[in-house]
Amino acid sequence: MPTALPVPIEFRLPEGWLPARGDVDPGVAFAAVHPHPDSGFAANITIDGGFPPEEASLVELADESAERLRQVAGSVRLVHRREAGTADSPALTQRLTFSAVAGGVARDLVQSQVYLALVDTADPHRRAVLRLALTATAAQHDGVLPDFQEFVRSVRPDTGEGA
Repeated sequence: MPTALPVPIEFRLPEGWLPARGDVDPGVAFAAVHPHPDSGFAANITIDGGFPPEEASLVELADESAERLRQVAGSVRLVHRREAGTADSPALTQRLTFSAVAGGVARDLVQSQVYLALVDTADPHRRAVLRLALTATAAQHDGVLPDFQEFVRSVRPDTGEGA
């Protein structure tokens, strides 16, 4: 069963992407898959998040994420990291490459992660952090990255006002 996000958000999936069915990591609040797998591996977008300790920086959270990945995958390498956003709404992007067994096959994978810090509307003194991640084969990553970027641009707090 998926976990709940710390703050409500709204987003648009890129054209053709489908909500994931079946086994989704219990720490993930939402997952979607690309309709055209690469050699049996479907690129996927996931969303998770929480309320980290107030003193935790986005860099520290990104480092922890890479370390968790190292516990289940081989040869995790940080190939890119950039801080972005504003002082009120900081963000961080990072790209990791790693090898993992998926579907019984060893694969070279790439994971692009975006960390977004949002103020909790119920308690403005608390900061929620969302992690948006794209995982794809090394061969497919650059082809689906524009879809992920479109998805990230669509993510915003859900104010409940609806369109």
